Amino acid sequence: MVHHDPEVNAPGARRQQIAQLTLAELDAYKLHDDVEIPTLPAVLSAIGTAAFVYVEIKAPSIEPLVTRCIRESDARCAIHSFDHRIVKNVKTIFPALRAGILEVSRHIDPTLSLTATGAEDLWQDVSFIDEELVARVHSVNGRVIAWTANDANQWETLSRIGVDGICTDRIAELGAFSW
Repeated sequence: MVHHDPEVNAPGARRQQIAQLTLAELDAYKLHDDVEIPTLPAVLSAIGTAAFVYVEIKAPSIEPLVTRCIRESDARCAIHSFDHRIVKNVKTIFPALRAGILEVSRHIDPTLSLTATGAEDLWQDVSFIDEELVARVHSVNGRVIAWTANDANQWETLSRIGVDGICTDRIAELGAFSW
């Protein structure tokens, strides 16, 4: 299932863990205007090759299911997770799949987690990004992706110091931003 939270977050829904519900039970919940909670295969099929899809894995032990969905689709994908063990498992199952680790703190050596997991991307909380971090990650051929940068001043600074990607809630404004 594709859903941001571990619990059903739908109008009128009781707070229930998605992992504890069957597909039939989940189908009863509507997100908005009778839109069902979609499955990963349905989302990947709908997107096709129109965009690159970053899949965040939040639940443990679903790596084989997620990688199978990605392998069976035509979509161009990468995965990332706060749980670095999940990233390492994905890289064991599907070494060619691009992977990233999410960080909300600043490591003394930001490259250690990348090399230990086999990840190529460091998804770093924007408040912990500086030139040194970018240089260190680039020194091991990694990419730095800032999350969640919602301010044009941040975008300008991130661009200047060489960040490779920006995750934002203000997509249209970022798209119109002059680099």
